[in-house]
Amino acid sequence: MKQPELRDKAATGAASAEPPAGWVEQRLPVVSTFRKEYVDFPMPRNLNWLWNFGAILVVVLLLMLATGIFLAMNYTPTSADAFFSVEAIDRQLSGGWLLRGMHMTGANLFLAALYIHLFRGLYYGSYKAPRELLWLSGLVLLVMVMVTAFAGYILPWGQMSYWGADVVTKAVGAVPVLGGTLEHVLTGSDHLGDIFLHRFFVLHFLMAFLVVAVVGLHVACVHVTKPNNPTGVEPRTPKETLPFHPYYTSKDLIGLVVFAMVFCALLFFWPGLLTEPDNYAPADPLHTPANIEPEWYFLPFYGLLQSVPSKFGGLLAAAGSLLVLFALPWLDRSPVRSARFRPICRPALLGLVLSFVLLALVGKHHATGAWMLVGRLSALYYFGYFLVILPLASRFEKPRPLPASTTAAGGDA
Repeated sequence: MKQPELRDKAATGAASAEPPAGWVEQRLPVVSTFRKEYVDFPMPRNLNWLWNFGAILVVVLLLMLATGIFLAMNYTPTSADAFFSVEAIDRQLSGGWLLRGMHMTGANLFLAALYIHLFRGLYYGSYKAPRELLWLSGLVLLVMVMVTAFAGYILPWGQMSYWGADVVTKAVGAVPVLGGTLEHVLTGSDHLGDIFLHRFFVLHFLMAFLVVAVVGLHVACVHVTKPNNPTGVEPRTPKETLPFHPYYTSKDLIGLVVFAMVFCALLFFWPGLLTEPDNYAPADPLHTPANIEPEWYFLPFYGLLQSVPSKFGGLLAAAGSLLVLFALPWLDRSPVRSARFRPICRPALLGLVLSFVLLALVGKHHATGAWMLVGRLSALYYFGYFLVILPLASRFEKPRPLPASTTAAGGDA
């Protein structure tokens, strides 16, 4: 036999003896890529508990998708049957009450975790270069989640669902020139009925999967720019980092266990904290509830909506409260990221949190009497923080000395 033929046979034999996993890995390096990005990925050594919420949000999102799919299989998106299909899920479907309870509890805690995640980014300056796209993708996720949550709130078609939708569609209708067209696009007719409900059911279902896609983009941004840390100082040597596994997987697991305990406590012992009693009555266009208010996570924006004299002005203020966050990387020009080292920004940021909470209380009390004044002062401070305090602080603030490394930082959080 010729020598080339022997070599060809030897090569063929070696190829046939190659393990299937190795054959796939050479052509599609999934395992090595996963190991690089989720096992050996270098993380700053000094991340605190606020960094647990990224993993918590991913897990709750998957839980929401799983329970939402099963709920959608038994839901009827018509104004005549929506409420009673939800009642049938609760009372007749085996395990339906648990699925719906998990979905509702997950929605509330997802928004709570998302607000904490957003505050962490504000406090530690995670919106600054080179993480602008990470920040912007996170804000896109925030808006998408809010739209998804609002659409989901409408689907049970109870009293609060109907009248909450009525408030929002009328606010949209107050937009000059385009208001009537936009309102008709939302409602599909001259009243809130089957078309409106069907559109928001499709929107809720579609947006959930789009959120997953944008989460993938958001995570990719994290892996490109690397995570921020409480000092805002980039790790300079390998000694300042730890591999993601097992150090941060175990830390995230502990956070998930604590979160699961809170989740189960709300689901099984205090479900009334997350529900509106009026929404357990079917929608009645002829009977307006005494107090129309959205879920707690929309109350600050509802407070802004009510604190401004005109409907259109209130809508602008509510939308502007989110839009101003998109400009934050360019409004704050300070080279220091973390508020731990910024004597003006740190107390001002705590004032921002207070104004956000006060706006929620204004929304809860419908901006009447003294609450109207509180709402307007809180709104002024909220926008003043981003448009006045941060730009001026960037120019005149004298930051505390930054640590030489992430591990050399001490003191406060």
